[in-house]
Amino acid sequence: MAEADRERWNQRYRERGEGPGAPSDFLRAWEDRLPRAGRALDVAGGLGQDALGLARRGLDVTLVDVSDVALEAAAAAARAQGLALTCLPRDVEAVGPPPGPFDVVVCLNYLWRPLFAALPGVLAPGGWFLFAQPTRKNLTRHAHPSARFLLEDGELPGLVQGLRVVELTEGWTGAGRHEARLVARR
Repeated sequence: MAEADRERWNQRYRERGEGPGAPSDFLRAWEDRLPRAGRALDVAGGLGQDALGLARRGLDVTLVDVSDVALEAAAAAARAQGLALTCLPRDVEAVGPPPGPFDVVVCLNYLWRPLFAALPGVLAPGGWFLFAQPTRKNLTRHAHPSARFLLEDGELPGLVQGLRVVELTEGWTGAGRHEARLVARR
């Protein structure tokens, strides 16, 4: 990701002027099945709402994002809540994900297809991977994200490598987005 992209994300978070909200509905739907100890990675997690949710479960969480502004907000929220959270400024598209093993990897609303090939080396045996991303069909109702950031309809099953699929869905969510969602284990 170019420096211009990093600055664009920093500016977007500066303009928002808000901290992390509640964890995603998708993550909350699976939280009872996820471990309460171990290491977790939130890839491109922005303000850290999902990372903080995992930290509240007792996981040792690393939040990775290209935006320094988002990471600073996530770190401040973690301190205010008395949670441990490692915030790592990282362009995963340039250097890949941090080394594992991780017991949980979450990647929501971020599409970098090479991540799927890296997952077997990042996840611990039995580790969980949760992924959600809008598909091209989402454009029939929403202008954003643009097509270059969307999965093709039906593409997600072909991206999964070296993992056992627990659940794979594609359709309109309660929030009105057309998403492909995956829960898999190593």
